[in-house]
Amino acid sequence: MSILIDRNSRVMTQGITGKTGQFHTRMCREYANGQSCFVAGVNPRKPGEDFEGIPVFATVREAKQQTGANVSVIYVPPAFAAAAIDEAVEAELDLVICITEGIPVRDMIRTRFAMQGKRTRLIGPNCPGIITPDEIKIGIMPGYIHKKGRIGVVSRSGTLTYEAVAQLMELGLGQSTCIGIGGDPVNGLKHRDVLQLFNEDDETDAVLMVGEIGGSDEEDCARWVKDNMQKPVVGFIAGVTAPPGKRMGHAGAIISGGKGTALEKLEVMESCGIKITRNPAEMGKLLQSVL
Repeated sequence: MSILIDRNSRVMTQGITGKTGQFHTRMCREYANGQSCFVAGVNPRKPGEDFEGIPVFATVREAKQQTGANVSVIYVPPAFAAAAIDEAVEAELDLVICITEGIPVRDMIRTRFAMQGKRTRLIGPNCPGIITPDEIKIGIMPGYIHKKGRIGVVSRSGTLTYEAVAQLMELGLGQSTCIGIGGDPVNGLKHRDVLQLFNEDDETDAVLMVGEIGGSDEEDCARWVKDNMQKPVVGFIAGVTAPPGKRMGHAGAIISGGKGTALEKLEVMESCGIKITRNPAEMGKLLQSVL
């Protein structure tokens, strides 16, 4: 099985009529079962139109009612993206994946507060999305580098998600699900949330976890892993190998009060039983060694 999405997911694109929305909807539709999975688009100014046969609706609720879509992917411009998330949450979709980068932090604080107690899960914003290899991809990741297997991948860094997958593929290790959760300071699913899902997934044998400097999400996840995880986890923190005076990672990866450094995170992860590497070129080999 997979976590969060599979070939039975039905997806709508919010922002389907924009250049970015059109391009990536087309790419996702051409991947695996995408032709049957991508069923609707949303643009309040263009209802009744279509994009290459995909009908466009005025609202998320209408798109859900007419097509049965239960997942949304958002390519709406930053000023309007939080409102697009709000609309999807109010329509009670199962999952929202927000690719948009640059959403004002204040907007996301308000949106996350409004999501409390609601059924919808959020991935992102500022993320590459999620893929269940050989079944469905929702986002901007290159589908051809993935292959179905039994390794879960979760990362705050989009680029390092692709690097981790490429290393696994060189070793013949496919993936059950790969999730880029995004690096913004206010976002949806955290490492801990995804690790819980992988822990419950019968077809995931091990997890590769990539974090970034800033915040305490990786440390919180590591402590949960120590007490609950039944599968091996390997980890890397982006920023540990950055040159002096430089910083690797998203705008959300900000060290505050001396907390959230790469070394601090790695120390906590290692003390909690996560196998760690300080060299991003060794992520795949380290994962292979724990199987």
